[in-house]
Amino acid sequence: MTDLPDPGGEGGIAGLPVIRLRPKANARAIRHGFPWVFADELVVDRRTRAIAPGSMALLEDGERRPLGVVTVNPGSKIIARVMDADPGAEIDRPWLAARLRRALALRERIFDAPFYRLVHAESDGLPGTIIDRFGDAAVIQPNAAWADRMIDPLADALIEVTGVSTVILNGSGRARGLEGLEERTEILRGDLTAPVEVPMNGAIYLADLLGGQKTGLFFDQRPNHAFAQRLAGGGRVLDVFSHVGGFGLAALAAGAEHATLVDGSAAALGLALGGARAMGLDARLTTRQGDAFQQMEALAGEGARFDLVICDPPAFAPAKPALDAGLRAYERVARLAAPLVAPGGYLVLCSCSHAADLSAFRSASARGIGRGGRWMQLIHTGFAGPDHPILPQLAESGYLKALFFRLDG
Repeated sequence: MTDLPDPGGEGGIAGLPVIRLRPKANARAIRHGFPWVFADELVVDRRTRAIAPGSMALLEDGERRPLGVVTVNPGSKIIARVMDADPGAEIDRPWLAARLRRALALRERIFDAPFYRLVHAESDGLPGTIIDRFGDAAVIQPNAAWADRMIDPLADALIEVTGVSTVILNGSGRARGLEGLEERTEILRGDLTAPVEVPMNGAIYLADLLGGQKTGLFFDQRPNHAFAQRLAGGGRVLDVFSHVGGFGLAALAAGAEHATLVDGSAAALGLALGGARAMGLDARLTTRQGDAFQQMEALAGEGARFDLVICDPPAFAPAKPALDAGLRAYERVARLAAPLVAPGGYLVLCSCSHAADLSAFRSASARGIGRGGRWMQLIHTGFAGPDHPILPQLAESGYLKALFFRLDG
């Protein structure tokens, strides 16, 4: 690798180290809002490699023109993430508070209760950082090294801006591993002794903010829960990969006769039952713990049929190398789920995979339904709610797809 002169030298604005794009790197994309610099786009010499993960630096193009302040992680494939296009920006607690205020203004405009995703990473100008709010508590997922390094000022700014009293760090998941960060979960501020009740779409969910999956609840499916409610009234519902009962409890709140939840986690199903009990509807809920594919096969063998079936699996294709296998898994889900839908009933298939775009996911789902022997109509396509805004320059920020089919035959 040939190094250009002085790419990682000191002497940038505010004393920041300077890093520089290679001459053929696409500086225009950065100027137009693309937030990432990959390792092969940057001049990486010993001084750049010596920058501590999560530190700030001044990014320049190949002609030494400043592009903004970035956070650097020499050990990550995404070696730099744009923090601010202003090369004079100082990334400190007041800067963090300003970004949080901007994010909060959007959510308070949209929602009448403080239960939502407050920060959606790059889309809210806080790269690699997720913050979900649960009333008086908030969960931070610092999936980039800078956020892990600045977790205390970030927590303090969060309390200052929102007034929450409890802040939890949820440091788990694949993204942290890619950044070279260890897994850890802890209460940073305040206290928490029990799951939090979350009202959403007329249902009540129990979110385990310390031991649950991700931050404890998936706010992104809120609008898709609401559309499914329009199909659920008076019907029998099957919610596969249910977690804490996202679609199933929403269906019961909308007047479904009965909901059956399938998930591999006994703890998640216990929380779902607790939510149904809080709603006074636990008598209309059945849970089945086990492998989702095996449970769908068992239900088919039992002759079970449902008016509404929802399958919301984990990301089968979290990255491009897993795409082909992931699409086969989505096809299999559709093939096993389709026979469980009563004639004239509805099937909802979801994907949260970044690598599987809408077209590929829709094709895999249609193939599976066809292989399941059913005639289909696609009646609606849903996405994540507005508290999960999309950064147009970053396709990965728009990950969630929900396909609503009517089946016959």
